[in-house]
Amino acid sequence: MSKFDEQITVVARNILFDNESNAFNGFLSHDDVKSEAILKTLSQYEVKRRGDMEEDPSFKQLISYCILENEDGDILVYQRLSGGGEARLHGLASIGVGGHMNDVPGQEDIMVVIQENASRELLEEVGLTVDETDGLTHIGFINDDNNEVGRVHIGVVFKIKVRKAQVEVRETDTLSIHWQPVDTIDDLSKFESWSALILEKWN
Repeated sequence: MSKFDEQITVVARNILFDNESNAFNGFLSHDDVKSEAILKTLSQYEVKRRGDMEEDPSFKQLISYCILENEDGDILVYQRLSGGGEARLHGLASIGVGGHMNDVPGQEDIMVVIQENASRELLEEVGLTVDETDGLTHIGFINDDNNEVGRVHIGVVFKIKVRKAQVEVRETDTLSIHWQPVDTIDDLSKFESWSALILEKWN
């Protein structure tokens, strides 16, 4: 099946942002009133064909974006190598593991849908599932309407506490990883835009 035929979860932009009254750009922390309102709209998700959504800014594709923090307080930084699928991101570093979310048949709780999808992505990328951790902690949303890709996606950002020994790269031809204290990350130009926007807020 082509990735464009994949059935993914989306939320209509007018619902997600309450007719733009909750619109934002950049990283929005979970404790912001806008963030709390946006979180409540996720249960109104629909399932649509990915190819149709890529150029339809009236919908936002939901992307799980999980930041891994180890027992020393360092975060996982990974880099997409040339073997990876998304050519636009080759050579750029990221702090978020995740991707598009698919429907979970018979499941109506959007947070369970998110957790199942996040677990799948984590298993594929770093060899562990959410069940092997302390669980997902929602820390906010990431949105970037300044480019064509960003206009049709929104990141649901989580932090996950893990032990360093739990994490391994499954696809060594597409990813390289290392752990780094957040306060030592100073050159944001090396990061993909969503990661840079989050780090900009943290630092």
